[in-house]
Amino acid sequence: MGWTLLQPDLPGPKGIIVAYPHTSAMDFFVGILGKWALGWSVRFWAKQSLFYWPLVGGWLRYLGGVPVRRQKAHGLVAQTLVAMQNADWFWLAVTPEGTRAAGLGWRTGFYHVWQQANVPLGVAVLDYRSRVLGVRDFLTCSGDMTQDFARIAELVADVQGYRAHCAAPIQPLPSSHPTQASP
Repeated sequence: MGWTLLQPDLPGPKGIIVAYPHTSAMDFFVGILGKWALGWSVRFWAKQSLFYWPLVGGWLRYLGGVPVRRQKAHGLVAQTLVAMQNADWFWLAVTPEGTRAAGLGWRTGFYHVWQQANVPLGVAVLDYRSRVLGVRDFLTCSGDMTQDFARIAELVADVQGYRAHCAAPIQPLPSSHPTQASP
């Protein structure tokens, strides 16, 4: 389909992949095709409303989808940590922007899971300009959110989403943001 697929090996049985940017509904389909092409068994967080219809919800769960309530904290970080600890294989892909619309920054749930689980973080790109999809690099959490977000930003600085104007800045959402969920 004209895309170049970055094909690094996953560095272990557990980890997280952040995909950037998430600016179009097409990102889901491109991402799923990439997941299949790589042969990776990866779960992903998706907004709960997508799981409303039984047929669609069942299909999303089959693909690895985990419904997320985005309005406020519901223990998602703790639930994910338990699931990760109890599994032999657990890779989670997330789009930390949390929406396809232009936003103020990234939700930080993935960061808290990354920090507490002490697993690798893959930084993936969906670059529509160069038609490149995949993980550019794997990072280790320093524990300094500002420093870690800056490292992520360096890896995706040249990436352009389908709707470039909707890409959120790579920074934690302000804590006063009404949809910012705490861990």
